[in-house]
Amino acid sequence: MIRTFALAAIAPFALAACATTSPGVSGAATGAAVGAVGGAIIGNNTGSGDARTGAIIGAVGGAVAGAAIACHRAGGCQHNPRNARHSELYYDQYSGRYWYEDYDTGATFWQNGEPRTARRR
Repeated sequence: MIRTFALAAIAPFALAACATTSPGVSGAATGAAVGAVGGAIIGNNTGSGDARTGAIIGAVGGAVAGAAIACHRAGGCQHNPRNARHSELYYDQYSGRYWYEDYDTGATFWQNGEPRTARRR
């Protein structure tokens, strides 16, 4: 039981550290990590005492909430011309899609918010 709790507590944080591509993805990973830990604790201490089920439910709920919060803080997970951090839209003739740059991170995203490139170091 302690092993399951330790795995539920550590694994999401390891995954969250790797998710730095876009605000929505990193917010979802962080939310999943926090939700999994919280869900495991609550699941272990209430009802049938099932920490695994609590961690799964908490991770799903946390991922949804984390992505929504991160997108809202970033001004949306799509191009927003009123967001001072977004560049103008540029056209990529090879893919036939528009993209923009996030001035804070240097990463580029497709118009719908999907990552186009990784952030600059």
